[in-house]
Amino acid sequence: MSNFRQHLEEVEEKTFAPYAVFSGNSRGRTHSESPPKYRTHFMRDRDRIIHSTAFRRLEYKTQVFVNHEGDYYRTRLTHALEVQQIARTIAKALALNESLTEAISLAHDIGHTPFGHAGETKLNELMKDHDGFEHNVQGLRVVDVLEHKYSKFSGLNLCYETRDGIIKHETDYDTPKPIKSEFDPTSSPSLEGQIVNIADEIAYNAHDLDDGLKSDYINLEQLSKIDLWHNIYKKTDRKLEKQERIYMAIRNFIKLEVSNAIETTLTNIRESNIKSLKDVYSNPPLVKLSKDLENLNRELKDFLMQNLYKHYKVIKIMEKSKRIIEALFSIYIEETNQLPPQFQKTITEFGKERVICDYIAGMTDRFAQNEYEKLFFPFKQM
Repeated sequence: MSNFRQHLEEVEEKTFAPYAVFSGNSRGRTHSESPPKYRTHFMRDRDRIIHSTAFRRLEYKTQVFVNHEGDYYRTRLTHALEVQQIARTIAKALALNESLTEAISLAHDIGHTPFGHAGETKLNELMKDHDGFEHNVQGLRVVDVLEHKYSKFSGLNLCYETRDGIIKHETDYDTPKPIKSEFDPTSSPSLEGQIVNIADEIAYNAHDLDDGLKSDYINLEQLSKIDLWHNIYKKTDRKLEKQERIYMAIRNFIKLEVSNAIETTLTNIRESNIKSLKDVYSNPPLVKLSKDLENLNRELKDFLMQNLYKHYKVIKIMEKSKRIIEALFSIYIEETNQLPPQFQKTITEFGKERVICDYIAGMTDRFAQNEYEKLFFPFKQM
């Protein structure tokens, strides 16, 4: 076949819902490129994200537990993969563009700092007089500017629709800044982008339950008071060993949430008379859980906030993490010649505060800790 991409685009036209994002109708890239021969445009985006430096670094960035605390806890990388898997399932069931959904899923946390939300909070505080810091905005900056893989342009030169999904990603734990006009702040994300929002919440609730129970920061007795967990757990096979029963309950939790999201979204699409992508953009978000399940989820999320994310051991490491980031920021501000040469070269263009912010935000947990030791421990080898 002379051009397999065109064949793939024809398959999309025949199989996708009319309100999906079609690869052949993309608004394109900032920098002109020859189209791929064996992939759609969004497949190319997905692959570029996977091969990016920032994506690889997610392996050593905190989700809840700092990387060195245990090999079995989730990291930003494993979280991104779990989001991708859940989001792709939902996209497939709704006859939407799976490749675009995957690309947004894999990139949705690519702008995160070391040490999770604690790192983001501290960098935002340190940058308060310099337009702040928010990881969705940083994620777009990473794929537009900070990746250096290509000789003809900075960044990954992703399609507009992928970038729109990154900047408009939103959950309870994301506080997006005002979106620049390029992405029409009055417009809803595509359904593919909306799917990533809900898949993100499903994934982190599920894996934080798993990691929280493994760490003994939360326990089954506490969870028995949470209606959503109690209703799922009591239906699992009591003959199973404790850990196997927990695994089954978490799988059933994901299955329940995914099924509910698909069914509720289909109802919303039908009731809102969605016939085209234009209708998606002009309506409020349509990818949702039912009201009843959303209320049950709220109880669970409140429980996790109070008992896991605010557990005294988590708070201790997060506060220590903030001190590390603040110390690094202060010492680089004092003497920018301590930055790697490639960052020093961009100070004139972006300003020293933003460049230092970029450098720290790109660090892994381990690198930030090692850098702190090199700068503050007098006999640490450089």
